[in-house]
Amino acid sequence: MALVAVFLSSRTEMMQENQKHWPAKLNIWLPLLLAVVLVTGMLIGMRLQSEAPRVVDLQDNSLLTPQSYSKIEELMRYIEAKYVDEVDRDKLIDEAIANLLKQLDPHSVYFSAEQLASVNVQLEGNFNGIGVEFMILDDTVTVVAPLSGGPAESAGILAGDKIIEAGDSVIAGVGITSNGVIKLLSGDKGSKVSLGIRRGNETTLRRFTLERAPIPVHSVDVAYMLDDETGYIKINRFSAKTYEEFMQGLETLVEKNKMKDLVIDLRQNPGGYLQQATNILSQLFRDKNKLLVYTEGRSVHRNDYESTGRAFFEVRNIAVLIDEGSASASEILAGALQDHDRAQIIGRRSFGKGLVQEQYSLRDGSALRLTVARYYTPSGRSIQKPYSDRGEYEHDFLSRLESGELSGNGQIAVQDSTKYYTEKGRIVYGGGGITPDVFVPIDTTALSDYYFRLRQLAPQFVFKYVQNHRADFNYASIGQFKNNFRISDALLTDFVAYATQNGVLNPTDASEELRKINAPLRHYLKASFGQNLFDREGFYAVWNETDPMVRKALQTLRQPNPITRQ
Repeated sequence: MALVAVFLSSRTEMMQENQKHWPAKLNIWLPLLLAVVLVTGMLIGMRLQSEAPRVVDLQDNSLLTPQSYSKIEELMRYIEAKYVDEVDRDKLIDEAIANLLKQLDPHSVYFSAEQLASVNVQLEGNFNGIGVEFMILDDTVTVVAPLSGGPAESAGILAGDKIIEAGDSVIAGVGITSNGVIKLLSGDKGSKVSLGIRRGNETTLRRFTLERAPIPVHSVDVAYMLDDETGYIKINRFSAKTYEEFMQGLETLVEKNKMKDLVIDLRQNPGGYLQQATNILSQLFRDKNKLLVYTEGRSVHRNDYESTGRAFFEVRNIAVLIDEGSASASEILAGALQDHDRAQIIGRRSFGKGLVQEQYSLRDGSALRLTVARYYTPSGRSIQKPYSDRGEYEHDFLSRLESGELSGNGQIAVQDSTKYYTEKGRIVYGGGGITPDVFVPIDTTALSDYYFRLRQLAPQFVFKYVQNHRADFNYASIGQFKNNFRISDALLTDFVAYATQNGVLNPTDASEELRKINAPLRHYLKASFGQNLFDREGFYAVWNETDPMVRKALQTLRQPNPITRQ
């Protein structure tokens, strides 16, 4: 608008200077001409403003009507002044907000300031701390590993060290939780925390004073080669640094290992930043301006996300692994690759979250994450599953399990019978998640309650076992470990005894349950030993050997023209 005004001002001066030379009829039409130019400029300015991303600052309460705001405040005044007991005002308001948002959709949520800080750690990709991976063993915080480049490693803290004191507090033998440890060890960048460390059998505590620093929270668990031609990348969420981590892994696989095909594992990935998913998609499409996803809402105009045409590495064929826990940005990535016939989607129907949230900061440090639009895959399908019945929405996994969909004994539910078409003319459906091209049933044996409870104890048991039998684990490589290490009956018996001692197993009824889960439990224990010795790659290198979806992906990618053979 400022440019329009300057333009009109300069043009008016010129017109006045030369007006005496103009015909009389032109002088009559001149005001109308200026009005048309002015209105046109205003319309262009309004259009540009409406296309811009909407950012709302709620600190000035500009979106609150005086009537609604005064009614809430009036109600709170009566409660505080007249109610029979003392009340926690902040708690009441938080619960009122939560109940209000329940009237909308399942993904419009309110975060208190404390909750928001925890959520941001997951999405922003780092937090400030001392850089240790720990677990609580025998009511004592034990360092599993100092993180590379972190303050703890620089100070000389070692795996196996026990943290007895943090600041002025004794934290051993007091029932501290993992969240409690995190609160004590994390803090503002540059702040300091003093630790009392017991190493081995030493009777005197070692004293360390560590300065907290940014610690990365990785969203890419691992990137390694499944075979001579096929790489594997596991993404656990889409945080602010996921694209960067993905590209680092991809570069290693392509440049050092000569990778040709790629398996992307999105199982149990709840999503995150949409832009991170579209950035990864741009790397997987060599064409420019290919539609990847678009968003649209009542007050949000359609916004298209397209490929950039700047793919840095050549990837031949792709398989994407999804399951009932793959949501949001995971479904965007899988849906775009499916709609453009760029990848084989393998696994089970995804979660079905097709809603876009924007986050708005509130005055007290809390935040509102509000659904403002829906996203649509390139073929035009919305994959948001129905949420009118919130109970059914929240228990969708059990419904799928009971119907036989997950085990392959029932049909995959199609919420929207509208037919959509991929780039090569294949029919796909929306309304309830991404339906895979190749279905792989869930292993119901692994759903045993005993199995889940025993898995939780595996890292603790493995850590202690390796510490006490270090000489038995002289493996030079992951391959050597995979080929030579076995979970013996004696080792399994030791683990069962450990689980019984910790109250996880009841000796009277454990034998039958153990018989049912014997194979998956042994496999998980071996993978846990692999992680202890070779970090995440050690775990996945063992686990993926027998993983049904990974095996199906490799089988599919080894076929001639695997993407067209569907």
